[in-house]
Amino acid sequence: TGVWQHDNIALALWLLFTGECERIETRKTMDKRNTDVNQLETIKQQKIIEELRKSYKTEEERSGKKKTYHIVTFGCQMNSRDSEKISGILKQIGYVETDSEDADFVLYNTCTVRENANNKVYGHLGYAKKLKENRPGMLIALCGCMMQEPEAVENIKKKYRFVDIIFGTHNIFKLAELLQTRLLSDRVVIDLWKDTDMIVEDLPSDRKFSFKTGVNIMYGCNNFCSYCIVPYVRGRERSRNPEDIIAEVKALAADGVVEIMLLGQNVNSYGKNLTNPISFAQLLKEIEKIDGIERIRFMTSHPKDLSQELIDVMKDSTKICRHLHLPLQSGSTRLLKIMNRRYTKESYLDLVERIRTAMPDISLTTDIIVGFPGETEEDFLETMDVVRKVGYESAFTFLYSKRTGTPAAAMENQVEETVAKERFDRLLKLVQECSAKAAGREEHTVQKVLVEEVNAQDPTLLTGRLSNNLLVHFEGDKGLIGKIVEVYLEESKGFYYMGRLLEK
Repeated sequence: TGVWQHDNIALALWLLFTGECERIETRKTMDKRNTDVNQLETIKQQKIIEELRKSYKTEEERSGKKKTYHIVTFGCQMNSRDSEKISGILKQIGYVETDSEDADFVLYNTCTVRENANNKVYGHLGYAKKLKENRPGMLIALCGCMMQEPEAVENIKKKYRFVDIIFGTHNIFKLAELLQTRLLSDRVVIDLWKDTDMIVEDLPSDRKFSFKTGVNIMYGCNNFCSYCIVPYVRGRERSRNPEDIIAEVKALAADGVVEIMLLGQNVNSYGKNLTNPISFAQLLKEIEKIDGIERIRFMTSHPKDLSQELIDVMKDSTKICRHLHLPLQSGSTRLLKIMNRRYTKESYLDLVERIRTAMPDISLTTDIIVGFPGETEEDFLETMDVVRKVGYESAFTFLYSKRTGTPAAAMENQVEETVAKERFDRLLKLVQECSAKAAGREEHTVQKVLVEEVNAQDPTLLTGRLSNNLLVHFEGDKGLIGKIVEVYLEESKGFYYMGRLLEK
């Protein structure tokens, strides 16, 4: 009997081993096939871009005018990065950017996190319709998260028939192809994908700043928070291969970029779906080795996945910025469970304590929702308690907004608007008090500042950003833009500093 049990255990282990090997080989085969498909797609799109460029060049020579474009971007850093890619494609085709919607090609990169974002898009479309009536040949395109909502797309098809191109979040790389199709067919082009596993590399990008930029490390989200539409419009998590990320960052460093922001809906879960898994902390260590990159930021971190490994890497790093955006959403453990956040008030505060113990100088910011369905006064007071204990440098505070298709939208006990607004005002006041208190920590110290631009209100001043993400205004020559300089912080203004440039 003992021999029989031993042999069967050995057989079971062998079957498990061979089965796992087969799964790994299958995954490798699929990954190679996806890589080949992605490379072919890149070649295809580059060919179409070249065809359009030649066509536009001929038209430009005939008319003596260049085609103009304008992009209106709504929403988060992911959308901003997508708009840089869109801009890169259009510039390579031959378009010239203009600062007005009165352009040959206007593109709205939409957001749908809150209902108000949708309403803004409709408002812009009303304005664009009037422009198009007086501008023959003008093209209007819609893309982004809002276009992944079937109801929104149907509304646009019925009420805004003048829109020329509609696409979503998964196929931005196809912009040139969609534009070419529209020009050849003279009909509205709608190309919407429910999901994708494609990650098309090596397409053009037009950075807003020459010295800093975002770098996508992953796409999509697997968390399905009950109030959030993102997993439905951005799809499931897809991590880029670390080799592709490293190659991109090296190229950016060679091109003069000194600060990068690594982007993902939940960067802490990066690498889990790769054939050869790698943690986010390991990726950060590899990026830190790249010469020329002086600052590394990232967004966003889900508290449930923030590891001790990441805390340790941040603590020992000389390049990772002392700023961490750590969304709370609610301080009530009861509500956090209904939100499907998968952490508690206590575990969140424990995480904050471990972060602050390792990095006492870190700046913590957050997101908070007020008026989530079923929120009681006791729940709200729990949130206020967390805000007091953490002392955030700043917080993005939101009144809960129903998003059709999410579980929360169908929940009972929706909070009355007047009650939610009163709580929101109380929370905002507390956040401002905490922010003002936290912001003055560096007053009368010398800090390194990345100079970003000439101050919009006072052209005699430069504006830069500290490692902890706070702004600093100081006198200096605009030739310093893009450089990291030392500034003495003379006075805290609550949400920014006035400083004095130290001459070397």
